[in-house]
Amino acid sequence: MTGSKLEIVCGACGAEALLRREAVYEGFRKTGERLICSACGHVYDSEEEVPFKHGEKPRVFTEADRSAEVKIFAPEEHARNCRYCKNYVVNPFTQWCSLHKRDVEATDVCDKFTRKPPPPKKPEAPVKKPGLP
Repeated sequence: MTGSKLEIVCGACGAEALLRREAVYEGFRKTGERLICSACGHVYDSEEEVPFKHGEKPRVFTEADRSAEVKIFAPEEHARNCRYCKNYVVNPFTQWCSLHKRDVEATDVCDKFTRKPPPPKKPEAPVKKPGLP
């Protein structure tokens, strides 16, 4: 089944309609699909016979219609978010500031911000050669 090919121009009635796919069963086993025009009920034998509607979709908007990029935080403000503070504690139930002892959001901004130290680099484990203890 191809999900994008739904619109057809029916060869029997000439209407622009949707293609309806009905499963064909033999007992409880699916053996195929029937392709049917939703306007008149004409049945197509195979997907190759279906006259799918082609063409470009109309372009309603141009690049000039796009809005300017929205910037929520100034660069210096972004760096002071609670998310990057060393006092910010996250668990599955709450986000907590250990300095102010209250619930916070990751995007909150604080005057007493202290940057988190970078994570320590993991030392490389020595490579053990097979056969040596």
